[in-house]
Amino acid sequence: MTSLSDLPIRDDLRGREPYGAPQLDVPVALNTNENPYPPSEPLVKALGDAVMDVAGSLNRYPDRDAVALRDGLAAFLNSDTPGVGLTGRQVWAANGSNEIIQQILQAFGGHGRTALGFEPSYSMHPIITGVTGTRWVNAFRDEDFGLEHEAAVRAVREHRPDVVFLTSPNNPTGTALPLAAIEAVLEAAPGMVVVDEAYAEFRREGTPSALTLLDGHPRLIVTRTMSKAFAMAGTRLGYLAADPAVIDALLLVRLPYHLSAVTQAVARTALAHADDLLGSVDALRRERDEIVEWLRAEGFRVADSDANFVLFGTFPDRRRVWQGMLDLGVLIREVGPPEWLRVSVGTPAEMDAFKNALRTATKESK
Repeated sequence: MTSLSDLPIRDDLRGREPYGAPQLDVPVALNTNENPYPPSEPLVKALGDAVMDVAGSLNRYPDRDAVALRDGLAAFLNSDTPGVGLTGRQVWAANGSNEIIQQILQAFGGHGRTALGFEPSYSMHPIITGVTGTRWVNAFRDEDFGLEHEAAVRAVREHRPDVVFLTSPNNPTGTALPLAAIEAVLEAAPGMVVVDEAYAEFRREGTPSALTLLDGHPRLIVTRTMSKAFAMAGTRLGYLAADPAVIDALLLVRLPYHLSAVTQAVARTALAHADDLLGSVDALRRERDEIVEWLRAEGFRVADSDANFVLFGTFPDRRRVWQGMLDLGVLIREVGPPEWLRVSVGTPAEMDAFKNALRTATKESK
């Protein structure tokens, strides 16, 4: 049988491992930062009706530029962050925020160009950077997983990257960035600055969005997703807000008809029921804050989180703790800095199972 090493793949892809969190059939899955609450019955019916409406025309290509969907996304962002005044011309959508990131790097990265990020952060940033032939530079975060303004600016001035990735709230740490840090990087960066806000809807009260900086910063891109707070991970819909000229650049690299008619119909329906879908956000915030308090009371180190997950530690042998919890039917994520683990926020019953499994696994690992 032919193996991968026998094929004439690109040299820079040899030895790489594909991205992927474990997909296991377990009673409690808390490893991929999904919203644990499924769509309501009325929404399920509305989604079914929307798909039925387009089913009879699936012999035709979808709207190539997803105009109606982009208008809907702009309206949602305007309600989420009042005052930004976005139009559909300033919004772009693709199959998950990962395709958004890929298109950004196809347009602004590539051979001979550099992307810079501050790790630990979202692991797909360096992965997609490498796949697009762009050089990756890790400038590192502070010990508390924050980002000190002056250190960030020094890194940008030293490496002069074509693309800078800032993640707020950050994955896997949950750390949010102050606008001052983003503004400092914007002033220093010679290229594009991408602020990944995949978990923005979960941020604590008073934590601002980089959307407020779009006016006057034509090289700023703010990415979002419907996979997290919107509970639409299966829809695969990511999007960004930026200057219209950025959208023009992405049109040069996007694949024709990249968003199916079904995806567009489902996403538009989700936006029309945004209040329903986002109704669980406050409960998940409260559950997050409660688990942070509980973990600290149990003696664990915990990173401050503005997301729907919590990074905690530290463990001399985190794999043993991870496996011990899995043996008890609770799947969390072995990701990020060594000795740390990440748990997604689930339902109250799921978090009770997590607590019990963690107590047992850590007791047995000693």
